Amino acid sequence: MVYRKVPFVSKEYYHLYNRGNSKQLIFLDENDYKHFVKCLYICNTSKNFKFRDHIVEQNIDAFDFDRGETLVSIGAWVLMPNHFHIYITSHMSDMWKNKNNISEFMRKLLTAYTKYFNAKHTRTGGLYEGPFKSTHINNDNQAKYLFSYIHLNPIKLIDSQWKEEGIKNIKAALEHLETYNWSSYHDHHGITRKENKILDLDKFPSYFSDIKDFDSEIISWLQYK
Repeated sequence: MVYRKVPFVSKEYYHLYNRGNSKQLIFLDENDYKHFVKCLYICNTSKNFKFRDHIVEQNIDAFDFDRGETLVSIGAWVLMPNHFHIYITSHMSDMWKNKNNISEFMRKLLTAYTKYFNAKHTRTGGLYEGPFKSTHINNDNQAKYLFSYIHLNPIKLIDSQWKEEGIKNIKAALEHLETYNWSSYHDHHGITRKENKILDLDKFPSYFSDIKDFDSEIISWLQYK
């Protein structure tokens, strides 16, 4: 078990992220992305869970799984070829019990995906570069920056230096975000899809759920850069 120097505290917000071991790819094809996205939803449960037992053998869509009580609330997420980012909060603290909800959710998520990935791609051993990393969100400015940063991440795939040199073509960047399926960009933009169920926006500030505010935040960061 990994013990963190600073415990996760209930009703606080955290940026969680990790990447492949030695920066290796953790998503090799579209089905890999799809499986991780499903795990984001179904691993968010206080129930004991196994993908094969509860989804495959029951022959149900992952997004139809009855999760019961969830462990965490997710406000934003993005998957990139060799890493991921998740914006998260929880109702309970690991200062008061043996298992923290955030840690338990991440254990289920990363274990489930590693088992899938290793079996599919005929490999063994760890997939990630050590334990997942976390940053505590301390103020509203930091929260808005991270909210935008998570959703802007896919721009790296068409403009690898955008953070350092600025975005050369804002129209192309926005068009790319609109066609990139592996983030919560579509969900915040009001597009109806099964992945909407991953988010629990009632537990996040209002700008997370207001489409106009969301658009303005994204545009402002694009223009700022």
